[in-house]
Amino acid sequence: MRKTRIITLAIIISMIISSCDSMAWAKDLLKNKLKDKRPNFLIILTDDQRYDTLQYMPQTRQKIFDQGVTFDHGYITTPLCCPSRVSLLTGKLAQNTNVRTNGMVNTNRTFIEDFQKNGYYTGLVGKYLNYWKGDARPEFDYWVSFFKGETPYFDPALNVNGVWREHIGYITDILGTYSITFVEDAIAQRKPWVLLYAPIAPHEPADPAYQDLDLYPNLEPHRPPSFNEEDVSDKPDWFGKKALLTDDEIAKIDAFRKEQILTLTSLDRAIGKLIDRLEDKGALDNTVIIFLSDNGKFWGEHRISSKNSFYEEAVKVPFGLRYPPLVTEPYIESRLVANIDIAPTLYELANIKPPADMDGMSLVPLLTGSNNWRENLLIEGWPPRGIFAALHTGRYVYAETIDDKSELYDLENDPYQLMNLAYDPAYADMVKDFHEKLLLVKEPEGVPTPIPE
Repeated sequence: MRKTRIITLAIIISMIISSCDSMAWAKDLLKNKLKDKRPNFLIILTDDQRYDTLQYMPQTRQKIFDQGVTFDHGYITTPLCCPSRVSLLTGKLAQNTNVRTNGMVNTNRTFIEDFQKNGYYTGLVGKYLNYWKGDARPEFDYWVSFFKGETPYFDPALNVNGVWREHIGYITDILGTYSITFVEDAIAQRKPWVLLYAPIAPHEPADPAYQDLDLYPNLEPHRPPSFNEEDVSDKPDWFGKKALLTDDEIAKIDAFRKEQILTLTSLDRAIGKLIDRLEDKGALDNTVIIFLSDNGKFWGEHRISSKNSFYEEAVKVPFGLRYPPLVTEPYIESRLVANIDIAPTLYELANIKPPADMDGMSLVPLLTGSNNWRENLLIEGWPPRGIFAALHTGRYVYAETIDDKSELYDLENDPYQLMNLAYDPAYADMVKDFHEKLLLVKEPEGVPTPIPE
């Protein structure tokens, strides 16, 4: 009915205009009546970026984080690429999407589908999901992606709106150009838009652009107290099967760390160009920009060089939001937020009815002064070395691994998670409380972990 009224109004105004060109007000009335003023959404989702690497992205910091809110307790609920990305798209925990490893396919409804149905121009530029063959998804009006979530950094083959072809050049530059093309197309259509811009950087093999190879010649080695942790007797038993890192392994980790940093340098340039184009087009301040990563990556902490663990290096990510109508002054928010909160936030800001089964919470109340927020966050994972579930409060993190040791860390006094307090009698009541709370939210899979005695 509303659409019919708008069309009727447009016809009447057009008749008036045709009979009286001097009636400029009629043109303005038609233009304002038909223009959709809902916000645009740009979600920048990097791949395997640690929370402590934003220092190497000055344009991203200045143009997003320094002009909005920085979430210094931003987390991923499952620290693995595919489950994390599905949780972002659905607002649901991995136990409820049933996408728990990189080899699984998403069959859940996503916010992209709902936004497309509600008049948004939708786009994906970059990585979709692991093991997806790269074919264009129907809920995306604009699609640029690659085969099974992996691509070489140079001369990639990309599926562009259903057509595969080789591109000559550097992947980050190419995807950055396509992201700008999407924005220009969307603005030309005078429709609100949502873009999932998902560059491959800094995922392995993390090949830097040629122009960046000589940067950071004196980069200091990364040697936090947890690096190549010697005593892991208080940690789950699978740690005991993992030997100390060798000199060769350490050298490879150091080289990979530098390569990751260099790939972020090129990504920073691409993000800067995209935001500058939004500003040039007058669309910047009506665009909600959210930046985060799908998970972090270990650089030798606790003898690990992978991810999919609940330790901070894998689950804590750079997380920021810029949208002047909502965040009028830049600030740092210390309450717990997560990837599952993005979809609920977008639904509220776009005034689209959300699904009833989301696990996340809209960030809008948090950013407008509400004190009603979560006290803890569930983090879960299904790695071969042991299925785990953890509750994170910001200061404490308590984890249970099926048929293995429980863990409790005080991040304020032990930020490197070296001292497991789960078996300290002084923390028995806290452990019991955490255990009971965890039973209420974790998936009842396998034999429950006994309370430490």
